[in-house]
Amino acid sequence: MILQRSLPYDVSAPRMLPGVSPLGDAPWFLVDDAYGAQMAERLRLMSEHRADVIATAQPDPETLDRMMDAVLAHLPPGFDLSGATVTCPDGRRVGIDRKDPFGTLGQILQDDVCLLEKRGDEHVLTGAVLCFPASWRLSEKIGHPLTHIHVPVKSYTDDIARRVQRLFDGVRPGRPIWRFNALWYEDPKLHQPRSETSPRPVTEAGQTPYLRSERQVIWRLPDSDAVLFTIHTFVLARKDVPGTAEVA
Repeated sequence: MILQRSLPYDVSAPRMLPGVSPLGDAPWFLVDDAYGAQMAERLRLMSEHRADVIATAQPDPETLDRMMDAVLAHLPPGFDLSGATVTCPDGRRVGIDRKDPFGTLGQILQDDVCLLEKRGDEHVLTGAVLCFPASWRLSEKIGHPLTHIHVPVKSYTDDIARRVQRLFDGVRPGRPIWRFNALWYEDPKLHQPRSETSPRPVTEAGQTPYLRSERQVIWRLPDSDAVLFTIHTFVLARKDVPGTAEVA
């Protein structure tokens, strides 16, 4: 069981979808009290189930280089970048392998990293390291556009789909935006893949012991239409959550 003790934002006030705000001066990536435990689980998943948590669909090689440069340039305090090696907050040293960008980032960051590149009128998921899916499967989404990715989400209407695509088109380099969700779960496990044909049963907030919340950042890569969508997953026991509101 890997849990955080607190959240860096207030989940008690519901927000309408897509519920985004400017990230401002806040860090793109976070390191919290579960870093060591979450990273151990990420390493296990990438070692034992790599095909389930890392996938690509013909990403542009130059875009992958931009992605690596952008992420490494925005590592928060606690990391040390020296040459082609990153020393992580838990003391591990990770070699930067540009031939395996998602495998490399998956060893460094708590965050899952999804790369979406413009293909025609929509952004398509062309690569990701997704160790902590919240009721979806990377294999069902890789190579597909945003509208397909959100098919099982009942509240994701055609109007919201258009608004989200406009957000991805409009976000500017150096001006990332962010949002959060917050849902109650019976199981605190971080790796919870689920097929879109078998959605997660929804339970009442007052009957479930764990709150799962994702801090999601949308970041436009320099000189590119490509966007990074990063996901930092928090799981808290009910006693550590102020209030019991459920936010989608």
